[in-house]
Amino acid sequence: MWVDMEMTGLDPFNDKVIEVAVVVTDSELNVLEEGPVLAIHQSDDILAGMDAWNTSTHGKSGLTARVKESVIDEAQAEELLIEFLTKYIGPGKSPMCGNSICQDRRFMAKYMPKLEAYFHYRNLDVSTLKELCKRWNPTTARKFVKKTKHTALADIHESIDELRFYREHFIVAPEVKASQESPQSPAAPAA
Repeated sequence: MWVDMEMTGLDPFNDKVIEVAVVVTDSELNVLEEGPVLAIHQSDDILAGMDAWNTSTHGKSGLTARVKESVIDEAQAEELLIEFLTKYIGPGKSPMCGNSICQDRRFMAKYMPKLEAYFHYRNLDVSTLKELCKRWNPTTARKFVKKTKHTALADIHESIDELRFYREHFIVAPEVKASQESPQSPAAPAA
């Protein structure tokens, strides 16, 4: 179960959730279904408190306008998302999957605690692989270029694509790696 949230900032004690989406994949990262993509209504005062980056990014994407028009609050979004997830898996069974998912989980614990509790306590965080790849194989890391649309659904799909990339180019099972390497010519005998 993949999840992404867009927020007014990075501090769950002062900032708010403004969008949330979920996507269900199988273990091979094939998308089974996109869940609800929900803009969460926030007051003009909350939106006016966003920093310049959030104001610009969410304004350009159209998210700020969607948030102002939305009539859905955090509690309603939480119920809709749990209702969707129950079609696929029971509580406590799926890790929360995404990019920098611990940040989303912090906001979820504060504003949507029943949804947070629905996930397993484990996370599948693509950003961990990104950081390892940057350090251990920077040439490979530079080959994945993010589009960074900063909308919840687009970010989930990009995270799934990024995990596929690391699976194919960074985390390669020894037997797969051996089959990808061309056979080497036998060494010439010493004279």
